[in-house]
Order: sequence, then structure tokens, then C-alpha cells
Amino acid sequence: MIRNGKRFQQYLPKTLSQNLSEESSKKYIKEKNLEIENLEVFTLAIKDIQQKMIAGLIILKEIDQTEKSGEFAYCIGKEFEGQGWVTKSIRAFSEFAFTKLKLLTLHIIIHRNNKASIKVAENSGFEWKRTLYNEFTPITKVPMDMELYELCYER
Repeated sequence: MIRNGKRFQQYLPKTLSQNLSEESSKKYIKEKNLEIENLEVFTLAIKDIQQKMIAGLIILKEIDQTEKSGEFAYCIGKEFEGQGWVTKSIRAFSEFAFTKLKLLTLHIIIHRNNKASIKVAENSGFEWKRTLYNEFTPITKVPMDMELYELCYER
């Protein structure tokens, strides 16, 4: 996270701020494990086994058992981009969300300029639904319109 701090600052400021040191990262991991146990938020690492490094994160959040929906967020280090790891992770995690968590709809919210993220969503089977106006406000910036992508469970 720290190596890619500038890259993640705009869209993942909370996650980045909780991982600025080894100690804060350990605390973050404990909190995330508790959220998984409580079926609230699932934060999983994408790990490069050869380099023994965390390459990125996949987060399933905004889980709503009434609506049977959830939202994905993800990030990957610059040096790991373009290898298909996020797409493979989203596909596998979507299957888990549908079969184990019994969710029916998954969302990804993306800025229209984030072409790599749009490619991940589309390659994972998500379809563009609509523009969400003033959906996200980055730190010290004006609200941004975001694009909503959706994947529905097919029986």
C-alpha cells in the first residue's frame, strides 16, 4: 500500500491511511478479520507468492442481506497491473458472494477515466448501468460522477 500511496490516495484514502506502518497494517488486518467473521465486509489480499508480497486488495463491502447485494472495491500495485489478477479475483469472489453469501446483485463503482478498472469490471461480466452523479468526493476535491457496473446472479 505504501509503495503505491499516491496511486491509491485518491480512491482509497481510508484504506491507505490505515496501512502506513507495519503496526497499523497488523491492526487493520485484525479489524478486517473480525468484519469477515461477522459477514460485514470481506477484505482479501491478492498475493504474489514468488515475491512474497501483497499485490493488491479485493473488498466486498456494502453487503445488504435484505437487498441481497454488495459492492466490490479493489486495487493493485502498479508493478502487478495487466496480469489479470484482479479480474480472476473478482470472478472467483463473485461466485463466492452468489453461492455462499446468497447475494443476487454485485456492484462496482468506477470513475469513467479509470479505464483499467472498467476493463476489470467488463471482463468479469459486469455491465454498465448508469452514471451516479456526485457519488464520490476525494480528499480536497470536488464531488465526482461515477459509473455503476452491475452483475446479477444467474441460476
